[in-house]
Amino acid sequence: MFGEEFRMQRERMVEGLRSRYQIKDERVLNAMREVPRHVFVPEALQSRAYGDHALPIAASQTISQPYIVARMSELLELTKE
Repeated sequence: MFGEEFRMQRERMVEGLRSRYQIKDERVLNAMREVPRHVFVPEALQSRAYGDHALPIAASQTISQPYIVARMSELLELTKE
């Protein structure tokens, strides 16, 4: 896969977070749009990096599904202070 394809997958992921899960915080959505999630998973799983599921990474750990990351981030209600 190439950079443009990953960018398009990120955009679809963000639109799914907005429409399916009603994630509304634009800062969270923008962060999810900008972070290249595929670089944090093994190369063999990069094509699945933007699906709405957890993926194994290293040392018996997983990267959380995008919805969980977005929802937890939104619930923080961060301010600039």
